[in-house]
Amino acid sequence: MPTFFLYAAAALAEIAGCFSVWAWWRLGASPVWLVPGCLALGTFALLLALTESDAAGRAFAAYGGIYIAASLLWLWGAEGQRPDRYDCAGAALCLAGAAVIVLAPRG
Repeated sequence: MPTFFLYAAAALAEIAGCFSVWAWWRLGASPVWLVPGCLALGTFALLLALTESDAAGRAFAAYGGIYIAASLLWLWGAEGQRPDRYDCAGAALCLAGAAVIVLAPRG
């Protein structure tokens, strides 16, 4: 599976897992929300480990840009709050940084 799709799937799993804790803690949702949240966070970790990288830290750093952009999509889609131009500009910078990390020529 190409790295971008693994990162995108990992981001969705991480955000869903973190949101389940947020919903339980901050929104008063049932503790039952923590069960799928834990499963989602485990899935996130597995997907991130599947990315092709010679170093975990590099894979995690590149993933950060994808996570930021995905979080803003979550903000818009799941929470109904449209990202503003500063959100979008920040995400674009982060995606550019992630692309440099992933696409850099390495021996």
